[in-house]
Amino acid sequence: MASALIISNLTQEWLESLRQWHLEYFFIPTIVITVATLLANPVLVSCIVLSRALRQETRYLLVANTLTADILYLILNMATIICNAVRVPIPWLVCELVTAITVTTYCCAILTVTLMVVDTYAAVRWPLRYHDVLPPARTHRILVGVWVLAALYPFTLLIMMEMEKGNPHEVAFCLALIFLGFFQVNNLEGVHIYFFVAALICALLIFVCYIQLYMVTRTHGIWHSRFSRARVTLLAHGVLLLLYFAPGFVFTMELFLFQEKAISQDVRVWISTVNMSVFMLLPRAFAPYLYGLRYREISTTLMQLLHPHQRLGQTTVS
Repeated sequence: MASALIISNLTQEWLESLRQWHLEYFFIPTIVITVATLLANPVLVSCIVLSRALRQETRYLLVANTLTADILYLILNMATIICNAVRVPIPWLVCELVTAITVTTYCCAILTVTLMVVDTYAAVRWPLRYHDVLPPARTHRILVGVWVLAALYPFTLLIMMEMEKGNPHEVAFCLALIFLGFFQVNNLEGVHIYFFVAALICALLIFVCYIQLYMVTRTHGIWHSRFSRARVTLLAHGVLLLLYFAPGFVFTMELFLFQEKAISQDVRVWISTVNMSVFMLLPRAFAPYLYGLRYREISTTLMQLLHPHQRLGQTTVS
């Protein structure tokens, strides 16, 4: 009963802060960004899945996996926001399950984006052996492993939460921060270590790969022009990687502030609302254009699907 009372009080206090500051207006850009992204992502994933040539390329499979994870994340996030906005009571088990799947999709996108950088490095560093090392079948197994790895910790937490006694039957507000923040009361180190160490490893791996890529290609002359394709590509990927990783670090800070009594409830609600409604959606809004349509083969395939009777010339791979 103590756990149920604490969770009920947390959700009620969170709702009161939202109403006091009228933070429901942040749901408007959330819905707009989500709808716009959901119109683009399925189209690009379909282009990759329907094209035999694109399905044979590891980089396009990684793009498709990132966009698929983003689609699932956006659907769950918007469904949760709509239920919270109309004050629909949500069963605690459903909230736990939605939170676990949402965290899984977010982590899967981060891991896949990291693998995209590693894949680029491998293609440049070992061009002759690249296709032998990473055939499509092996890439499929790697992606399955990524989903399993991303789901392992969230669903472990779900099982541990269900083993706790006294969880409420329903909650007035479903939020990943409340779910993980409540759990971390007795498991603070585990939650923080998972998110911080996982993000740190991915960030270091990306940084090392980019440094190695520059060292390998610096003598090729592709960096000499200020607006060379290599520089523009690096800038675009750097911006997108920052947009993917920054909200995760903010969320880790939210978990830390969740237990700090010196921080007011209003500050926590503001940070969480802005991060969930804006920052976490920005990379998913840019991804279809920076990781999808930027590839000429995907653009060509899309045009062929939209204009099947129009004969398009072959273009080089970007």
